[in-house]
Amino acid sequence: MPFHPTPQHLQPPGATPLHALPHHDGSPLYVSTPAPSLGDVVTVRLRIPLAFGAVATVRTRSNPDQEPRFDDARPLGSAGTDADGYAWWAADLRVENPVHGYRFLIDMADGGHWWLNASGLHDIETLDSEDFKLVAHPAPPDWAATSVMYQVFPDRFGRSAAADTREAPDWAMPAQWGDAVDQLPPGRSHQFYGGDLDGITEHLDHLERLGVTLLYLTPVFPGRSNHRYDAAAFTEVDPLLGGDAALIRLVEAAHARGFKVIGDLTANHSGDGHEWFRAAHGTPAAPESAFYYWLDAEQRDYMSWLGVPELPKFNWTSPELRRRFIEGADSVVAKWLEPPFSLDGWRIDVANMTGRLGDEDLNAEVRQAIRQTMLEVNPDTILLGEFTNDAAADFQGDAWHGAMTYANFTKPLWSWLCRPDPVPSFFGVPLGRIPAHTGAQFHRAHTRFAAGFPWRTRLATMNALDTHDTARFRTHAEAEVVPVAVGLSVTLPGIPVVFAGDEFGLAGIDGEHSRTPMPWSTAADPEVAGSIDLYAALIGLRRAHEALSTGGLRWLHVGDDALVYVRESAGETVLLLATRAAADVTLPAWVVPLGGVVGTLPAELGSAVFSAGQEGLHLAATGASFTTWVLPGVTIAADERPVSQRGLAR
Repeated sequence: MPFHPTPQHLQPPGATPLHALPHHDGSPLYVSTPAPSLGDVVTVRLRIPLAFGAVATVRTRSNPDQEPRFDDARPLGSAGTDADGYAWWAADLRVENPVHGYRFLIDMADGGHWWLNASGLHDIETLDSEDFKLVAHPAPPDWAATSVMYQVFPDRFGRSAAADTREAPDWAMPAQWGDAVDQLPPGRSHQFYGGDLDGITEHLDHLERLGVTLLYLTPVFPGRSNHRYDAAAFTEVDPLLGGDAALIRLVEAAHARGFKVIGDLTANHSGDGHEWFRAAHGTPAAPESAFYYWLDAEQRDYMSWLGVPELPKFNWTSPELRRRFIEGADSVVAKWLEPPFSLDGWRIDVANMTGRLGDEDLNAEVRQAIRQTMLEVNPDTILLGEFTNDAAADFQGDAWHGAMTYANFTKPLWSWLCRPDPVPSFFGVPLGRIPAHTGAQFHRAHTRFAAGFPWRTRLATMNALDTHDTARFRTHAEAEVVPVAVGLSVTLPGIPVVFAGDEFGLAGIDGEHSRTPMPWSTAADPEVAGSIDLYAALIGLRRAHEALSTGGLRWLHVGDDALVYVRESAGETVLLLATRAAADVTLPAWVVPLGGVVGTLPAELGSAVFSAGQEGLHLAATGASFTTWVLPGVTIAADERPVSQRGLAR
């Protein structure tokens, strides 16, 4: 029976429980070809719970060349239903543009209709920007979606014996490994612990113990700061880090263990000590003058990143800058992806501002040139872009594979799980304190900001609790919610991120303060060892179940204190319960494939209780908890229409 006592079309979308809503996403259950070429025909499927009500017809609405087009979907199975409480529909779409958007129009037997797009179910027509999307641009590497990332700030991770033989530079304020991080200028940028790349290599056992697969290094080029985002050159590794040879040793050792390694490029700016800037500053005749924005004829004053004079902004109208930096086999981008360095990709710093200034917007040209060079040098590489907020417009698959952003995961997560502590800003928003959100608000925010991404972009977007640019999560969170936060990171679509030291329980009040030297001597302390084991267990969960990397995401319940969702594929269904307090959730038995389970089902990980009976499924947690159960995979109703008749309806 339908859940609604009055006709479907009179009910607002929120009146229907999440588990009873129609569902589609970009995973293999719902899309036949994840990486189509232009002209390919792709089958897309829609799954509608029988409890949603009687459906008369389903159509897809595409928008090729900005002209709307509707195609009929066909019911799957002999009666359009299967034995698990769902009706399945399928439609065939021809990919006519590099980004081919589509949504579903569901006509009900009672005369009402609904629109389903990536942001959810709607009773009014929806935005093209929130359509589901098929992307015909070159696909990300296969390993992107299954990665678990570990972020290292080289000055603070490990210090090899060779570091003792290197003289500190003139800009540095030397510190001992156990010294507290200096939070005030000039120490914020100039405190120097002397960590190096061989120090990272010496601790790869730790990364292997955690189970991470992707090492992300913040900049390794020489600069005049501990963070090195003020590059003085892009043609060598900073000798303070061990030079080129140390990077080669690190990458070779990481590859031998099956890790990928990516670097960090500042495509928006250089440092004011960079050889290009020094050649042009005050010298209008220099070829490098075209690389920057000058504010006076003598080229003394210039545009810089957010007015910071140490970071002069690149002018990407310069063909010569493009040739040296991003285009072709002789460029900076290419050099470090090729042997002997063999990096596996780049994270681009300040990607949101790169190529943009006033009435100039060359961002698309720059990112596409970077990716084209990567395709020519090594197509099995990843390109991630930093973007501070709503990133969807730039992340449609033409270059960036995924976003380093905080809007779709980090900020909603903090708002649900952290204390409402006073803070100077909340990820740049001057709120004065951390917002206090319910689980429903977490779900709405996550869905809103993820909806604009193509599915495959979501799979390569970073799920970070924190990074080198933020306070650490544990600064504002109680210990009991840490497993919940890490669990969400490793099980929602995207690349889980561990910022070095998170697993040690480190705290930090802002990005600079969070760049704490790794306290290796504490690794065996019971509390620290327990935290490391927690991270290893949750990462192990992720790696043990392919559905947690590439499977679909379907939300079953959101409440103030509890979230219930599944990651699902044809091979398995992983049921997940995340709670920040005690919670009881009851769901109909048909929402997941039980495979004959009656009574309790042991958890794969976590302490909550699952029971199945005549009343349905009951999930119960006595407090903050992250718990998972593994169930059978999803069976798609058979497509009984002959293949020869599955062409496009016109």
